[in-house]
This record gives sequence, structure tokens and C-alpha cells, in this order.
Amino acid sequence: MIALAVDSLTKADVEDKMKALFSRHHGEKQELIPILQETQAQFRYLPAAAMKEIARFLRMPESTVYGVSTFYAQFKLTPLGKKIIRVCRGTACHVRGATKVLNELESRLGIKAGETTDDLEYTLETVACIGACALAPTMTIDNVTHGKMTAKKVAEVLGDRSEAKQEK
Repeated sequence: MIALAVDSLTKADVEDKMKALFSRHHGEKQELIPILQETQAQFRYLPAAAMKEIARFLRMPESTVYGVSTFYAQFKLTPLGKKIIRVCRGTACHVRGATKVLNELESRLGIKAGETTDDLEYTLETVACIGACALAPTMTIDNVTHGKMTAKKVAEVLGDRSEAKQEK
């Protein structure tokens, strides 16, 4: 299904949105990362067609744009879900059961860490540390921290989505 979402983005759509984005820039090479960030904010990932347009606008090889976009973990080449769930894998969270929380999320969402649900509703990621060790184990959904998580609390936090997935 993710492929369908990517395919539904036409070249004309990308060109129009990129033209508006480029109007705020001067076409200088040092603008690459800010342009990549704005592009990802616009599309929720970096479409290949957008990266080609960026290379053309900045007068640099496509390989350079691709290289930078794959070097930094912040950039995604596939669409992200509307909601980003991040599970802390830091020491305090690990010791207090983060693995069980992650397993429960994977089971309820039907995806593994690093993946996005077919309906593009959720992306599940793990992070080294959220910085809320006193609340371990923790996870965030769109930067809202949920602490003292358990597998049982995952259902409460996800609400209807998790119940519907479990019944299937």
C-alpha cells in the first residue's frame, strides 16, 4: 500500500510544490539541507522526483543530493505515517521493559520498528534515549511522552486502532 501512496504523487504535483519551496531560496549549495528539511516537511518524506528537482535547482549532481539525504537519519525516502511512535531503547527503559512495549506495538500495528503501516497512519521507530529515564519505559507519539509504559498500557494509548488490529 505504501507503494500506492508514493505512486499517487504525480511529477506535476512535485514540481508545483517544489517551485513554491524554491521561491524562498537563492539556489546556493549551502541551502541543500534546509531545502531537504522543507521538502520532507511538505511531503513527509523525500520523493525521488523532488530530489531530482533539488539537484537541478542547486546545480549539483543528483548523487550528491541522494548522498546527503541518506547520510542523515532525519531524512526518509519512504512516506512516514501521520503519527510517529518512538520507543526508547535506553538503559533505564530497556531494564524496565521497553522490549515488551515494542513487541506489543509491533503486534498491534502489524509492523516492525522502522516500518510504516499500510494506511500511512503510524510509523514505528526506536531511539537511543528520550530523556525521561524516571518515567521508564517511555515512548512518544508525535513528541508527546508516555511514561511507565506496559504492554497493557499500549492498548490504552493507541485506542481504537489497536483493538481493530487485534480483532483481524
